[in-house]
Amino acid sequence: MLIIMSKELNKKAEKPNDVKAVNVHAIPKIDRVVVNVGVGKMRDDKKFLAGVVEGLKAITGQMPHECRAKKAIAGFKVREGNLVGYRVTLRGQRMNDFIKRYISVTLPRVRDFRGIAVSSFDGKGNLSVGLSEQLAFPEIQVEKIDTLFGIQVTFVTTADNDKDGEALFRSIGFPLIKKDKENLT
Repeated sequence: MLIIMSKELNKKAEKPNDVKAVNVHAIPKIDRVVVNVGVGKMRDDKKFLAGVVEGLKAITGQMPHECRAKKAIAGFKVREGNLVGYRVTLRGQRMNDFIKRYISVTLPRVRDFRGIAVSSFDGKGNLSVGLSEQLAFPEIQVEKIDTLFGIQVTFVTTADNDKDGEALFRSIGFPLIKKDKENLT
């Protein structure tokens, strides 16, 4: 079922209505999905780190990569080489399956979710969404977890600007909203 859905996702993503592309190769596509978890002050707690690794493996289906500090920052008590987080990069079929599950299952399970703000775009058509806890993902079994952690999901596109990226994500089915004073998310 997911394979069929992901093929439909690729067909939908090829022709967003709002994009005026002269060349077929200029049509924006989702290039990759990057899932990040920062460990912060819990970097010395082995039980917490094992929970983060197992959680990311369950959510993405891949083993996470350790991210180490490139340089020391005294204000954060971080030394060069310290563990600062974990990262998983998804491409191809796993990326398509993750996007479909994210739209149809994960986002509706987020508490008080009203949509993704258009201000979440980075200026180059990429979309970054943060979740305060991993419990929204259906792969996580609430009874078996003992650590809560936040997740940052970045959808990297080939779009040149936010307008084309927004058109791409709307055509796929992302619930994007304009953020104004009455409609805060």
